[in-house]
Amino acid sequence: MSAYAGDPQNWKVCASFFTCGTPMSSNAGAEVMTGKRDFDKARKLIAEAGYKGEKVIVLDAVDQPLIHAEALVTADLLKNLGIDFEIAASDWGTLVTRRASKKPPAEGGWNIFCTGWVGADLLDPTLNVMLRANGDGAWFGWPKDDILEELRTQWLKASDSEARQEIAVKIQQRAFETVPYIPTGQWTDKTAYRKNIKGVIAAPPFLMWNVEKV
Repeated sequence: MSAYAGDPQNWKVCASFFTCGTPMSSNAGAEVMTGKRDFDKARKLIAEAGYKGEKVIVLDAVDQPLIHAEALVTADLLKNLGIDFEIAASDWGTLVTRRASKKPPAEGGWNIFCTGWVGADLLDPTLNVMLRANGDGAWFGWPKDDILEELRTQWLKASDSEARQEIAVKIQQRAFETVPYIPTGQWTDKTAYRKNIKGVIAAPPFLMWNVEKV
């Protein structure tokens, strides 16, 4: 997160699949993200999982400073884990075209890419598209996990917020087991405006209406 957002005042550790500080967020299962790092054990587990030196393709959008920084940190982590990798550097437009490919990495596919979302997109299981695990209908990476999908359905059918919070905990615990994606943290964007600009609306995107120069 330091590489992504600089000063620690701009970010915080958020090992949750839902935006921290909102009703559905929790620390359930988060110890896998916040616990002590043991690279020796990690390398052993990777070997036991069957890794035999295959090259891992990391997509890197060099024209997007934040995403580029995250890709470089990811590459450094892979290096520490003893994984052979290749940085596929391109512009963002090329990256999003390649990430739609389901071909093997050697045939133009990929293994890892980094991206970011605004907090409003990750408030709950209905909004967080990266948590969908319905195979070909899921987000890029196309994870498939019937249990995660069933929990999402239960969340949708729950009658009150308390029940949904309980199900959200189960969703997060399951997500840390199946790993549809890895949450890396939460940060606050900083924007400066001249004193003669009025009417700026605080929102996830930049809204151009209601703004005037005085």
